[in-house]
Amino acid sequence: MCRGVPGARLPDTLRSGRPRSMKPPSNVKTPAQYIASLPADRAKTIATVRALVNKHIPPGYDECLVWGTIGWTIPLSRYPDTYNQQPICYVALSSQKNFCSLYLMGAFWSASQLEQLKAAFKAAGKKLDMGKCCVHFQSPDDLPLQAIGKLISAISSEKWIEMYEQSRLRTKAGQAQRSKQGAPSTTKLSAKRVRTKRRR
Repeated sequence: MCRGVPGARLPDTLRSGRPRSMKPPSNVKTPAQYIASLPADRAKTIATVRALVNKHIPPGYDECLVWGTIGWTIPLSRYPDTYNQQPICYVALSSQKNFCSLYLMGAFWSASQLEQLKAAFKAAGKKLDMGKCCVHFQSPDDLPLQAIGKLISAISSEKWIEMYEQSRLRTKAGQAQRSKQGAPSTTKLSAKRVRTKRRR
């Protein structure tokens, strides 16, 4: 089983290490088994959205179980240098007690993606029920599926690694590691840019 977290900055629902979802049985090890463990109506909903993600997910992401949910991550075999030695998660999908949740980490890390997501819901005349990165829904009909697929396909695995690294550098741990390596911190780099602009 693949286990992981979104990256350097964790949404509240994943901060404790497990989303607030209905925990699957211990024998559930794969996405297919996860869906099979759900009630029929909920299984159909999750299967439909899973198919949407798989249709649009760019190459380089690995579908697996992420803390008891279906997730699409950068596998450690490709990028092992994560802050917690766990794969970087890009998209996750879970069945919770009262609704389903689609975790769109791109909308959490990218202001542009978040605005596009909000605009897509508005254009489709659908209500956006969203936490920091998770979109809650009862059925696929609650989602602007085509727009969400487009957003998912917009960030390549290479770009996601780059975004992760940039986010990590903004943390205290990232700054400390950068200092140990003898590289200037992002704060120092910003100050240097300001001084350069003033000289001009």
